Amino acid sequence: MTRLEEVQAKLDMVRGFLADGGLDAVVLATRANFAWLTAGGSSHVGLGGETGVCRLVVTAHGQHLLTDNIEAGRFEDEELGDLPFEVHSAQWDEEERAALLSGLVSGRIGADIALPEAEDVADKFARLRRRLMAPEVERYREVGEIASRAIAETGREIEPGMTEHEIAGLLMGKVFAAGAQPVVALIAADERAFRYRHPIPTDRRLERHVMLVVGASKYGLGISATRMVHFGEPPAELRDRHAACCYVDACFNLGSRPGAQVADIFRRAVAAYDDAGYPDEWRLHHQGGATGYAARDYKGTFACEETVLADQAFAWNPSIAGTKSEDTIIARDGGPEFLSGPHGWPTLQTTYEGHTLRRPDILVR
Repeated sequence: MTRLEEVQAKLDMVRGFLADGGLDAVVLATRANFAWLTAGGSSHVGLGGETGVCRLVVTAHGQHLLTDNIEAGRFEDEELGDLPFEVHSAQWDEEERAALLSGLVSGRIGADIALPEAEDVADKFARLRRRLMAPEVERYREVGEIASRAIAETGREIEPGMTEHEIAGLLMGKVFAAGAQPVVALIAADERAFRYRHPIPTDRRLERHVMLVVGASKYGLGISATRMVHFGEPPAELRDRHAACCYVDACFNLGSRPGAQVADIFRRAVAAYDDAGYPDEWRLHHQGGATGYAARDYKGTFACEETVLADQAFAWNPSIAGTKSEDTIIARDGGPEFLSGPHGWPTLQTTYEGHTLRRPDILVR
């Protein structure tokens, strides 16, 4: 399937969405939906925003890109190519994109952001992205390779005395150098790994133990991965905690098969924490969930009403104070396909209900 064929197939899906919802048009402003509909295009300037610098508009008979004169040429040359979107641009200091929109569509409009003239269809529309096409999975494998190598190389290059900021810079630089965007870099040195589940990098200097977390994105597809490094032999208790974390990880990932109820997967994982001797750790951090074009399309909970789809991406992240196990997978009938993986990293074998996975162990330096 070519990129153009992929986009045409997705435009058909969007028009089915319009018909099912009785809509005359849909406006898409989020970076996730732009990347999905353009088969890997980028609409951002700043890395931190949820929305891009353009809007896609799809009607029953046409598809349009609305932006300003600053961005129009770049979109045409570098993001769209031969894709069948008609570009409309407003002079940056004189016109509003809202005026462009009013000249293109009328009737019932849906949007993935808050617009006064549109209905909020963000959650419903996001469902179109969940089951990945074969070319999307192929692109996703590339992103997984980038993230895996970046975090593995970082883990082998860092040294005691480096600050968390320096470690984060090394990790993010490797992601950038490989052609992807680093969207998350969490670093926890020593006691911070035991105290915080979202450790934003600080000037704390590494002594012996560090947790590395990377979020890398390319083609709009995001990979999440976590690795643990210890200088010198880790204490037995830390080894036990990491093994227990990997046991819960195996429960999550092995359970993520098409047709499974996410609430059931979550319930079994909470029981796995209990079996491993850490019954309350799940309460201290979310456990991850469905991913892909958004960091988490939804999180696993007892109340989640979602069902795992074939070829859907998940990133589960069970954690126990001092350690975490996290990679990104594609749900398959025969078991999870790991998009991120050890890449020369030491592994440990963990077995859950008769099924065995090899998961990244603590790297001892």
